[in-house]
Amino acid sequence: MGAEGHADGTVGKALDVLDMVAGHGQPVRFSELLSQGPFPKATLYRFLQTLTHQGMLAYDPDRGTYALGVRLVRLAHAAWAQSSLAPIARPYLDELAKETGETIHLAQMDLGQVLYVDKRNAARPVEMFAQAGKVGPAYCTGVGKAMLAFLPEEALEAALARQSFHRHTDQTLDTPAKLRAELQAIRQRGHAFDREEHERGIICCAVPILSRTGRVIGALSVTSTTAQTTLPALEARAGLIKDIAARISAAAESWRFPEQG
Repeated sequence: MGAEGHADGTVGKALDVLDMVAGHGQPVRFSELLSQGPFPKATLYRFLQTLTHQGMLAYDPDRGTYALGVRLVRLAHAAWAQSSLAPIARPYLDELAKETGETIHLAQMDLGQVLYVDKRNAARPVEMFAQAGKVGPAYCTGVGKAMLAFLPEEALEAALARQSFHRHTDQTLDTPAKLRAELQAIRQRGHAFDREEHERGIICCAVPILSRTGRVIGALSVTSTTAQTTLPALEARAGLIKDIAARISAAAESWRFPEQG
């Protein structure tokens, strides 16, 4: 929850409340929201009442908890169908998964962070953070860096300002300067790596999905573990991943996607 939401007045603050509820990952009590949020008691109560009345939140009177409402599910489904690459990319992800036998991730950028919009599990599935619908950091994931590298300078500056640069592992690029150097290398070779930067043992090779005019509309990755393969072995798949990304881009030409940044 940041200054952007508050700058947007009442609507922005209401969305901040939705983010607070969603961030808990489970039904949450009023007292928890009050203690963790910036809103006075009366203000928070008013927003919760309005959001519940509009179906954006659901209130359980027996437990005294708030959860995301069914109306959000409908909106999310519409957004997935209209703005997500997932429906377009589905057959190409299937093809890439079959060809590589590895985990495939499809992602887009949302306010400087990575939104995973689809996934195919490996022949030997591995537990990892990235799941369809989850939001992850851009600065320490392969798909995130692949998208950041090809953003226009103004959009890149805005995205970098939203990174936490938290050190998840010993490999995490934890400063803007280190990340900028990495992004330059990614632009030169056309693909990105995750060198166990977000999760220990998880590695990937990722490429951006660009429109015909060079606009970033998403990213695609082949992901595995250090126990099963190596980065050079994944990089050997870079040409195939780029070919699939280009085909997704071509299929997406008739769609209109929001700007990535």
